[in-house]
Amino acid sequence: MKAYQKYIIYHYLKNFFIILFALELFYVGVDLLTTYKKLPNSANLQILYTMFQGMYAINYVLPLSAVFSMIITVTAMIKSNELVSLYAFGVSKQSFIKPMFLTALSIILVYISLTFSSFSYAREYSNNILRFSQISTSTRDLFLKNGNKYIYFKKLDPIKKEANGIKIFKVLNRDLVSVISAKKGYYKEKNWVLYGVEKIIKPKATVLDNKGLVVQKFAKLEDLKDFRPKIIDNIYKGKFNLSILDAIDALKFYDAQGLDTSRIKTIIFSQIFLPLFAPLLIIIFIAKIPIISRYYNLTILSFTLSFIAVIVWGILFLLSKLAMNSVIMPELAIMAPIFLLGVSAFYSYFKE
Repeated sequence: MKAYQKYIIYHYLKNFFIILFALELFYVGVDLLTTYKKLPNSANLQILYTMFQGMYAINYVLPLSAVFSMIITVTAMIKSNELVSLYAFGVSKQSFIKPMFLTALSIILVYISLTFSSFSYAREYSNNILRFSQISTSTRDLFLKNGNKYIYFKKLDPIKKEANGIKIFKVLNRDLVSVISAKKGYYKEKNWVLYGVEKIIKPKATVLDNKGLVVQKFAKLEDLKDFRPKIIDNIYKGKFNLSILDAIDALKFYDAQGLDTSRIKTIIFSQIFLPLFAPLLIIIFIAKIPIISRYYNLTILSFTLSFIAVIVWGILFLLSKLAMNSVIMPELAIMAPIFLLGVSAFYSYFKE
C-alpha cells in the first residue's frame, strides 16, 4: 500500500469513528431522555438497554457516518491544498477514490455480516427490557402449520430456544395420521429435540384387521427440522424483525405455505443491499467535488453533500417501508434504486 493511500485511509477512519461515536451518543441520549421514567430500577438492565439501543442505532447511523466522514476528509484536504498536491504528483482521481471506497465498502460488509447474527434483534431485546424488565419473553399458546404438520406450543422462549407442552399433529390427505406429545423441547442443530415423548398412531379406517391405536413412548425424539424458534415467534406475533439467516428460513417457510413473501424479501434486501448506498455515494461525490476551493464555499458544499446523503437515505428508507407494507414490490423499492446508484457510480468512476 502506498503512503498516500495509508494517509487517506487513516484520516477517513479517524473521522468515521468520531462521527459514528457522536451520532451514537446523540441517538442513545435522546432515547434515554424519553424513556428514563420507564426504565427498570436494576442498573444491569439499564446498562443492557443502553447497549442494545446503541446496537440498534448502528442500523441508521453507520451508513451515514461512512458518507459524512468522506465529506469531511475530502473537504479538509481541499482546504489544506493536499488534494491538489496529490493530483500534481500524478495521483489520478480514480486512485484517490479507491482507498476511501474500499474502506467504506469493508465497513459496510462487516455491518452486513452482523445482520446474519442475533445483532438484528437488539431492538426487540431493548423493548423487552423496557416493557417486561427482562431480555427474553415467552409466547404462549402458539398453533402453526408446517407442511403436513400442525404444531402447538403451550409456551415458547425464542431466545433460549426451548418450549414446553408441545403437540405435533401429522395429517395426510385430510386424515389424522399421528399425534406426538412432548413435555419439553429444545432447538439444536436445525432440529427440535423433544423429551418425554408419547406418540399415538391412529389406525387407518380402510384396514379391517388393524389392532387399534398404537402408543409409543420415547425418552428423546428429533422432529421439526429447520423450524427455528425466532421464525415461529415472529410469525405468530406478526413482527418481521429477523436476522438474514432467520429471514431466509422464513422465506422458505412462507413459500412452502403459499403465503405472501414480499415482507420477508424486503427484510433480506434491506439488510444486504440498502447499506451499499454509502460506498456508491462516495464514488459519486468525490467525482463531483472540485479540486480547489478558490471558486467554491466549502461550508456550503459540505452542507449540500450532507443534505443530499440524508435525502437519499431517507428516500431509500421510505421505499423500504412501503415495500414492507406490500405497497411496492421489494425489487422495485430497494434493488432498483441501488442498481441506479451503482450505474451512476460506475459512470462517475470511469467516465468523469
